[in-house]
Amino acid sequence: MDGSNFELPDEADNEAYFGRPGSRTGVAGYPQARCAVLVECITHAILAANLGPYRASEWSVCEPLLAHLRPGMLCMADRGFNGHEYWRQAQATGAQLLWRCAANRVLPRHQELPDGSYLSVIMPTGVPKAHAREHAVVVRVIEYALPGLADAQPRYRLLTTLLDPAPAPALELAALYHQRWHVEEVFDELKTHLLQSRRVLRSKTAELVRQEFYGWVLAHYAVRWLLHQGATRHRMPHDELSFASHVQLLRREQAPSGAFPPAKPRLRQRRFKLVLQESGHLRATQTQDRRSPRMVKRRNSPYASHDPTAPTRVPIDCTPQTLPAMPTSETTPKAKGKANKPWSSVPG
Repeated sequence: MDGSNFELPDEADNEAYFGRPGSRTGVAGYPQARCAVLVECITHAILAANLGPYRASEWSVCEPLLAHLRPGMLCMADRGFNGHEYWRQAQATGAQLLWRCAANRVLPRHQELPDGSYLSVIMPTGVPKAHAREHAVVVRVIEYALPGLADAQPRYRLLTTLLDPAPAPALELAALYHQRWHVEEVFDELKTHLLQSRRVLRSKTAELVRQEFYGWVLAHYAVRWLLHQGATRHRMPHDELSFASHVQLLRREQAPSGAFPPAKPRLRQRRFKLVLQESGHLRATQTQDRRSPRMVKRRNSPYASHDPTAPTRVPIDCTPQTLPAMPTSETTPKAKGKANKPWSSVPG
């Protein structure tokens, strides 16, 4: 479960509903919306999605996704979601939790476990101590390091509802948590491959933005469903097939409207079988064990931000005007002494 921002057309209705971020030169050039998605790590399928204003907190946008958690699931999330109330709401769904926690957070060690993890509690804040102790939630804390990475942090910390280390050892959960970064690949698939590198969406009103956003998510699900069918048919891992190539396959094989009449289901089945046969050959160039450091996606413009209240067309005076004649050699007084040639050195 994670969130991200994306840019919208510079229209008054979009700015009024979703808001606009600031910048060094005033305000950003485009309004932005904040989205949250619940993603299955292996298939990259988006199980649920929500949309909100740019200024909304990440948890307020992610909170509606909790309704889609079920017992038997393991929900992973980043450091912004480990507050007591957030944890309590997510735990009430019956799903197991594995969330990252800030390394400097004070967590008491109540019980040491054989695998190096320990049991602790998280309590609500801003309430009397008696009330906080009464509503404390027991969690298991896993602390680990990544010595194989030169730029890794000295300590990483996870909180989980899996209190028994026997079926869920600490190092296995630590290795499993890093699959949470598959959600970043999902955002790349949405913003880069499905938007075709367009900077903003097309919709010019808030209601149309919502419609376009959920259509965008459904299009991603359709591509991932096709990729899942191809991986199942050819008995291949999902990450060995290319998402971008499947997007191109769907665009290339997309039939015109009315090409599949309801009275001819065999025609649809035959065409779908051909698409699945080609799906197994669309291999990805890279698979697992990848990393990408955080960096600036695009540089800031040196120009001032656009002012939506300023007039877009300012009249200017383009009337030409004659200039006085340039002095000629007859009217220009001659310099005294010997004239230097153009290529000669200037006398000292």
